[in-house]
Amino acid sequence: MAIAMRKAGCCLVVVVVVAMAVVMGAGAAGRCDAGQLTVCAGAIAIGSRPTAACCSGLRAQQGCFCQFAKDPRYGRYINSPNARRAVSSCGLPLPSCH
Repeated sequence: MAIAMRKAGCCLVVVVVVAMAVVMGAGAAGRCDAGQLTVCAGAIAIGSRPTAACCSGLRAQQGCFCQFAKDPRYGRYINSPNARRAVSSCGLPLPSCH
């Protein structure tokens, strides 16, 4: 049961991040691309170790973290302890959004 819940949560995160990429891509003139974070779904959903591709995506979108975090539809994923761990594991500073 727990494994099924984790898989469902992971799938939900992927769907949300892809939807976020579509929404953000249309309004951000190409600068912020949440689609680059889909490779981080496992790290964010279940706390697995972030891959090199995930770290690369996080690095590329580092300037957009606060924008993503403030969006009420996606903030809970971006602000989650697992997402914060992924950012730290990739050697990036945690954003301080005001």
